[in-house]
Amino acid sequence: MKTEKYYRPDIETMDRGELDSLVEERIRYTVDYAAKSSMFYKKWFRDNNIKPSDIKSHEDLLNLPIISGKTIRENQPPEINNFGFRSVDWKSIFTIHETSGTSGIPKSFFLTWEDWERYAEKYARSFVSQGFGPGDRVVICASYGMNVGANTMTLAARYIGMTIIPIGKCTFPPRVMESYRPTSIVGSVFKLIHLAKRMKEQGMEPSESSIERLVIGGEGFPEESREYVSELWGCDVFNTYGSTEGTMCGECSQIDGLHVPEDLVHLDVYDPHMKNFVKDGECGRIVLTTLLPVGAKCGTLLLNYDTEDTTVVKTSEKCACGRTHMKILNPQREAETFWIAETPFNRVDIEKGVFQRENMEYLTGEYEAFLYGGRDGEETTLRVSVECEDTGRCDRSIVEENFLRSFFRFKSGLEDAYIQGKLNVLFNYMGPGELELYKIKGRPKRIVDRR
Repeated sequence: MKTEKYYRPDIETMDRGELDSLVEERIRYTVDYAAKSSMFYKKWFRDNNIKPSDIKSHEDLLNLPIISGKTIRENQPPEINNFGFRSVDWKSIFTIHETSGTSGIPKSFFLTWEDWERYAEKYARSFVSQGFGPGDRVVICASYGMNVGANTMTLAARYIGMTIIPIGKCTFPPRVMESYRPTSIVGSVFKLIHLAKRMKEQGMEPSESSIERLVIGGEGFPEESREYVSELWGCDVFNTYGSTEGTMCGECSQIDGLHVPEDLVHLDVYDPHMKNFVKDGECGRIVLTTLLPVGAKCGTLLLNYDTEDTTVVKTSEKCACGRTHMKILNPQREAETFWIAETPFNRVDIEKGVFQRENMEYLTGEYEAFLYGGRDGEETTLRVSVECEDTGRCDRSIVEENFLRSFFRFKSGLEDAYIQGKLNVLFNYMGPGELELYKIKGRPKRIVDRR
């Protein structure tokens, strides 16, 4: 099928100088809007002795204090009687949303219809950049509840002529594949692996299905798991990154970084230890600022908001796809980062070790990890439990060797601790359905720190 190359060519291919000028115009308007429309920011500017009219550029924005999820929670019920971050009157609010609340009271977000249109445009740009267009039929395996992702992608589909199959979960019967012949599925790594397995059990080969491309959304993952999903399904696998706060970045056809819609999202990366912003190419936490077109309104506005996700700005140069907007590496959640021997590692590092290609001859990809000990100088134990297709025929030496080689490759501090006996790595081999995570309702927690 013929698809357009860009959703908004005038914006997506804008010259860097013109794009920077547009961004600064929107920074000025957004800051002014915040000062006039948000109860929180009116007080915030006053308490920090900030004159909103002095914020005119990217550099000025960097000098503002950073706010966090904790700040939002402190400015809503039950902490106060009002919602300090709401920046329009109630009659202009179209929908109300909450984050998952895994780290405390859920954060509340308010969206106007204008917000929905801007959110959907971000996803529409990503979809088009990945080759989607009129005639595509897409199964959405994401929640249609208080989170915005599934609904936003559904609205984006309307803009580009796609058909959505809004199933919400990836446990749908394989007959859906035969009846509606979807051209794509949006889901997590594990949902896509499970679906492929169920299809094979019913005599359907995923790589011979109607699927032309897959989209993974809502989680960080290593290239090894992407490559495995791509092999199972016989097609390209794209990555998207989005949040209720409005990040919404996506990979283009080059599959080498996620484009940031810079005209709608101002994204910077900072090092929380140095309390300073880092240079392109260095890892740090994503700091988000809402950018509004001049004259626009929004329900919840954020300036210099710490998303608690980490990434690297890969490049701000023009992409081979023709887009000029910056690209970032696949973000990782700070809440899924742990420390051993003063060295950090993330859930993605564990997953990378599990999904080493040779391992997948024996493993299903499902895993969980636990941390024990580590107090008062005692040894830290990392126990990695992996699910095997057949525990009897699993070559454990191969799995362990591949995992450790991958895990220590860029973590010399962990390798030193392992050699010195300060870190012990144990492997636990489980049959299908035996992992602890199967006994817990809700989204599984892949790493549990029991130290």
